[in-house]
Amino acid sequence: VLQSLDPLPMQGPELGVHADDIETPEMEQESKQEVLENKDVWLKLFLSSSFLSVSLSLLVMKRAHEARQKLLRLGIFRQVEVVIDTSQGVDALPNGLDVTFEVTELRRMTGSYNTMVGNNEGSMVLGLKLPNVFGRAEKLTFQFSYGTKETSYGLSFFKPQPGHFERNFAVNFYKVTGQFPWSSLRETDRGVSTEFSFPLWKTNHTLKWEGVWRELGCLARTASFAVREESGHSLKSSLSHAMVIDTRNSTILPRRGALLKINQELAGYTGGDASFLKEDFELQFNKRLFWDSVLSASLWGGCLLPIGDKPTCIADRFYLGGPTSVRGFSMYSIGPQSEGDYLGGEVYWAGAVHLYTPLPFRPGKGGFGDLFRTHFFLNAGNLCNLNYGDGPRAHLSKLAECIRWSYGAGIVLRLGNIARLELNYCIPMGVQSGDR
Repeated sequence: VLQSLDPLPMQGPELGVHADDIETPEMEQESKQEVLENKDVWLKLFLSSSFLSVSLSLLVMKRAHEARQKLLRLGIFRQVEVVIDTSQGVDALPNGLDVTFEVTELRRMTGSYNTMVGNNEGSMVLGLKLPNVFGRAEKLTFQFSYGTKETSYGLSFFKPQPGHFERNFAVNFYKVTGQFPWSSLRETDRGVSTEFSFPLWKTNHTLKWEGVWRELGCLARTASFAVREESGHSLKSSLSHAMVIDTRNSTILPRRGALLKINQELAGYTGGDASFLKEDFELQFNKRLFWDSVLSASLWGGCLLPIGDKPTCIADRFYLGGPTSVRGFSMYSIGPQSEGDYLGGEVYWAGAVHLYTPLPFRPGKGGFGDLFRTHFFLNAGNLCNLNYGDGPRAHLSKLAECIRWSYGAGIVLRLGNIARLELNYCIPMGVQSGDR
């Protein structure tokens, strides 16, 4: 039975267990049978005339926790409980343990109904989900959104590889309409996509093909001529690859760990009338300091290269500005613009340094007050178009010109593991003509 256990990784960020925390005292080669009550159970692994002794009770708890997390990630169980007890019955082993998983499955079909209000629009959202279509954690999801201005829908099928949930295949059919007031633009996408996700060493990869029929139109009569020129229909067929390394303990307010995202998209070689190569990345480091404070540093960047003589589309370019990039500036209101409409850029960079500290005097410590953090920040970035015949040195010089930056302070509220709410006082600097 012991030989059937797979090797366990000696790390456990969720349990706080690391290889250096486990004591491995020297033990005699002679095995002894002892009563399990009030004693540790020891597992001996003999490797080339030497042995490694590890507390089996700790390993069982770790392995049970990992198995429970895997079961929950399947998304087909409402509840998963683990019961660990001494072995009982005729076939019970000496000092053996019985591990029982008590699960409650979701219904074969679930539905949802909610309303959403935002961007001067109200909408009703209906959802239908089959969480375990064929009995192996396949999911079929349909969502329909009916709004006062736009209507959207999507149908998705998700299929994991049995025994390896991290390797999965998905197919999506959708129609999505978005309004972008900073560009006086409305975009309606009707498309299909297929993607395959898989882990490789310490990285996670996603390969994707997407074919989308895009319809661009003016959001207002006052739209600039540059936006009107972009209006019309286009077909984009692209291949993309994404790589992610994420060691952060949280995606909302991390206290430690790092994040690296690299995305590549190639359009035009599988059909369509959009041809370009698009690269972008995101890098983030988080370090816990004294007095329960956290220092976070981030860097983003991207480049869009047109293929052929046709210029890039306004829907494919990068945008900068707002609370998710350079605070103190309006949403996506940095960079090239025409008559007040922002047209995006083909290259950009942005960086940020944040210092998160507990609230002064620690009100509500150990309870509701721990959801709040004091926030000090410094943001910077630039967005522009390049003449690719000038060379790398001229490109770097242009990106270093007219840098927008801002600094300020505020309060951050963590809303569970879903989102964060910020109330900041920002001082924008380096404002250029046309910025908002």
